[in-house]
Amino acid sequence: MKIGIISHLKHPIRQPFAGGLEAFTFQITQALQNLDHEVLLFASDSSDPQLPLFPILSDEHYDMETGIRKKLTDLPSEYIAEHHAYFNLMMQIDDYNLDVIFNNSLHYIPITMANAISTPMLTVLHTPPFYELKLAITREQRAPVIKYVTVSAQSANNWSELIENCPVILNGIHVESWKFFAVPSRPAYAIWFGRIHPDKGLHLAILAARDAGLPLRVAGAIADRKYYQTKILPLLGEDIQLLGLLEHEELNQQIGEASVCLVTPCWEEPFGLVVAEAMACGTPVAGFEAGALPELLTKETGVLAKKGDVTGLSAAILQAQKLDRGKVREYAISKFSYSQMTKKYEHMLGVTSGRETLKYAL
Repeated sequence: MKIGIISHLKHPIRQPFAGGLEAFTFQITQALQNLDHEVLLFASDSSDPQLPLFPILSDEHYDMETGIRKKLTDLPSEYIAEHHAYFNLMMQIDDYNLDVIFNNSLHYIPITMANAISTPMLTVLHTPPFYELKLAITREQRAPVIKYVTVSAQSANNWSELIENCPVILNGIHVESWKFFAVPSRPAYAIWFGRIHPDKGLHLAILAARDAGLPLRVAGAIADRKYYQTKILPLLGEDIQLLGLLEHEELNQQIGEASVCLVTPCWEEPFGLVVAEAMACGTPVAGFEAGALPELLTKETGVLAKKGDVTGLSAAILQAQKLDRGKVREYAISKFSYSQMTKKYEHMLGVTSGRETLKYAL
C-alpha cells in the first residue's frame, strides 16, 4: 500500500522524543516501511531525515533544547501556522495518489476536510475529547467517511458518545530494545520521565517520593515553562535530580536502575507509553488511578493510588518496590507486543483503503 502518515506538528518526529506520540509516529513509520509499504510522512521539517519525510511546517523557530516554538511578533501564532499547514496539505493530498491516509495529527483540519477528498482515512484518537476535535468529528459523523481507532478501552469509553464501539489497539513498544535490569541500583531511587507539564503531575510525584523517603530522578523536557517555574522549582532540593531529555540508551539505564517508576497523570491519559517502557526495563510502577493506567497494570506490575492522593502514592511507592521485576518484564513482553500492534494497524489500513490483503484479527 501507499500510506500517507499525517503527524502532529507540536514537535519534530526525531530522537530524543519529546513525548509518546513522537515515538509512536517515528516507530510506526519505520515498521510500515519494513513491511514493504510505500510511506510518506507529513511532519515538520526538522524531523529525522532518514524517515520518508514530506515537510509541511518549518521548524526554523523551534527550540530543540526546550521543545518550544518561539513566538516572534512577525510570525503567525503556532495555532494559525498549524491550521495553514494542515489546510494546505489536505488541499493537495489526493495528488499523492495514496491508498490510505493514516491520521495521527490530533488536529481538526484533516477530519473537517475528509469529506472534500477522495483518499480514505484512518484516524487514531490518541487524546481524550477536546472542543475542536469534538466539533470536527460531530460534523464528520453526519456523513461518515473516516474509520477511527483508539489506544485503550478507557479512551474508547471517553469517545463513546461520538463514536460507538470504537476499535482499540493498545500501543506497543520494542521491548527487546529496552535492557532488562533484574536488580535496581543501591542506594535506591525513584524515576519519573516524560514531558514536564501540568497534565503529567510531576509536582505530586516529587511530594510523594519525598514523603516515601526516596530520592527522585526526573528525565524529560520542560513543556510548560510557567508550570515549571511556579510548581516545580519551589519543590527542588538535593533529593531531586533533573536529568533533562535523554537519549534512549541513557534513559534505559536510568529507568532500569530505579527501584520504582512514578506515573502521575492529572488528566484522563489515553495510554502513557512510559508505563510500558518502565515495565520493559523490569521497573515496577507506582501511579494514580487515572486514564488507562488501571487497565495497563496488574497487581504483579504496579500499585495505584487515587488520583491526586500524595499520601496514597507514597504508600504505593513503598509497596511497588517489593514486586518481582522478572514478572514485570514478562508482562511487558506479553502485553505490549510491537509486532502485534503493527499488524493490527496494517490490517485496519488495508480495510480502510479497501485492500484487505492481510487478515489479522483484531
